[in-house]
Amino acid sequence: MAENEEIAQRLRDIFTQWDRMADSIDSSAGLEAAKAEIFGPNGSLTLLFRRINGLPKGDRPEWGRQLNGARDELDAKIQAIGVRLTEKEFAARLGEAIDPTLSFTHEKLGYRHPLSLVRDRAVTIFKKMGFSVAEATELETEWACFDALRMPASHPARDTMDTFFLPDGFACGNVQKRGDERFILRTHCTSVQIRALLREQLPLKIIAPGRVFRRDTVDATHSANFHQCDVIHVDKGLSVADLKATIEFFLEEFFGAGVQMRYRPSFFPFTEPSFEVDIRMPNMGKLSDTWIEIFGCGMIHPGVFEAVGVDVDTWSGQAWGIGIERIAMLVYGIDDVRHFYRNDFRFLRQFN
Repeated sequence: MAENEEIAQRLRDIFTQWDRMADSIDSSAGLEAAKAEIFGPNGSLTLLFRRINGLPKGDRPEWGRQLNGARDELDAKIQAIGVRLTEKEFAARLGEAIDPTLSFTHEKLGYRHPLSLVRDRAVTIFKKMGFSVAEATELETEWACFDALRMPASHPARDTMDTFFLPDGFACGNVQKRGDERFILRTHCTSVQIRALLREQLPLKIIAPGRVFRRDTVDATHSANFHQCDVIHVDKGLSVADLKATIEFFLEEFFGAGVQMRYRPSFFPFTEPSFEVDIRMPNMGKLSDTWIEIFGCGMIHPGVFEAVGVDVDTWSGQAWGIGIERIAMLVYGIDDVRHFYRNDFRFLRQFN
């Protein structure tokens, strides 16, 4: 009985000891020292736990419960002081508090990237014509990028020297495969056309701006990654006249009323008929009044519609793709595509 009373008194003394120490703890080192006095190998609570073995067997469970409760309570107090000290030390490192209501005086501001400016300008023009923006993953499958667009296995674009292929056995949960084809980094945004035709209700009127990848050697006019904006319009009764009207509205809005256009017959496996579009205009530096190829276009090939289950007797469509870098180089008179990716502030701030 005397032993029980002594343990009870000693437990009260430990809490008194802690309350006395807690008031003077002002650093992490001080907290660790105080913690050692209670919980260390020779700490007061540790020694008290050892005395339980000297109690009668009937009293041991109750004292074990009380001491465990005391340990948990003291540990919570230590943790609370630790949080307070951490916040105090962090605030000391941060220095004097900042007044968020003060006006901003820093003169060096960031600028919109020229590629973003061109992309957003193009999107704005297309929205005037009722187009909406569509997006898809930069990781694609051979089927969506090649097969559905009538590009056979022998097509040069499908060579490993031209396209970034993912390793065999690579798995991706959010990109659907049609068969045993491999995953690739998309080589054009025309794959968004396939995804949209599979997913959306017709009629369809979308633009698909995004980044694409090709295994090009980087030089003044080539890059392993660049940006495109694909244009897809599917409806009943569309013709080449609709295609030309859309293109001419866009080019006149983007470059101004002085732009001249011409169409040259061409070939793309996913359009028929197909055209290359050239433009000529003044005030373009050394390229003024020179015919410049700007992009390819055409009417969506019936084979593409068949690949995605669209009735070719009911629906027709136009498709064309714009190179964002190509247009930006023309608009801003840039002669090296590598400038876009170097993040040189001297270059970027010119487009504010």
